[in-house]
Amino acid sequence: MIDLLNFHIIPGLVLGSIYALGAIGVSLVFGILRFANFAHGDTMTLGTYITYTFIHLTPLYGIVALPLALLIAVPAAMIATGLIVLIIDRLFYRPFRNSPVIIVVIASFGMMLMIRSSIEMIWGPQLKAMITGIQPPWFFFDTIRVLPKHVAILIAALVLMGIIHYLLSHTKIGKAMRAMADSPDLARVTGIDTERVVKATWMIGTALAVAAGVFLALDGQMKPLMGFSVLLAVFASAILGGIGRPYGAMAGGLVIGVAEELSTYPWIGDGPLLSPGYKAGVSFAIMVAMLIWRPNGLFKGKVF
Repeated sequence: MIDLLNFHIIPGLVLGSIYALGAIGVSLVFGILRFANFAHGDTMTLGTYITYTFIHLTPLYGIVALPLALLIAVPAAMIATGLIVLIIDRLFYRPFRNSPVIIVVIASFGMMLMIRSSIEMIWGPQLKAMITGIQPPWFFFDTIRVLPKHVAILIAALVLMGIIHYLLSHTKIGKAMRAMADSPDLARVTGIDTERVVKATWMIGTALAVAAGVFLALDGQMKPLMGFSVLLAVFASAILGGIGRPYGAMAGGLVIGVAEELSTYPWIGDGPLLSPGYKAGVSFAIMVAMLIWRPNGLFKGKVF
């Protein structure tokens, strides 16, 4: 039972928090702009590589500890990546704002390939490590084993989710975003600056995508396909919670992450129930089941 906690539930919560941050961005974009942004995973990757560059370009690199360097580099990368995404929206998405949804979706596919190719051209296809060396785990009660990076990821994810909750519930722009998600036409009639809301949505979604990508790199390695490799799980999390529902995306991400890790536990016999290579299949199965059984998700989101 301790192995179940140490090697499946805790890593599942860490993975689920990463999925949740990515899924919130997908839900926000779908709820307000009404299209599924398939370039979101590669936006995660782009933000991670920009963070990696900022860490190595800072004059304090090698002097300050990595956590402090991340605190400096990640917000800067969020802003830089957000500005890039705003340019992308202005050039590639905004001209199709009033077009059929499928056209914008296809545009996001093209943008996904363009971002990935740009990453490979600038940073190369090689694997990179955000963290070098091996971190010894922390032990609690002599049995519970937790890696320091997992503690940091969970705390940071909870803080970001709390900020999103406050932003959507208690700020003017958050209320405008919720109003536009419910009815864009009514929001325009009431005097809400919809283009300002769109820009805020891109910036917030991109900031969360950058955080999710950095956390994914801290938990593993950096590679140009890292964001694309979790895109299915991110969409499954958003659909499970209810597409267009940020709070549902939080819950859906945690459920998907834990479900993926629990699928590799040896429930029957000595070997894993499913090979770790089939984790993505768990996300796909849950997503298909939700689309058939309850397409509006657990939190009654929008239906495709």
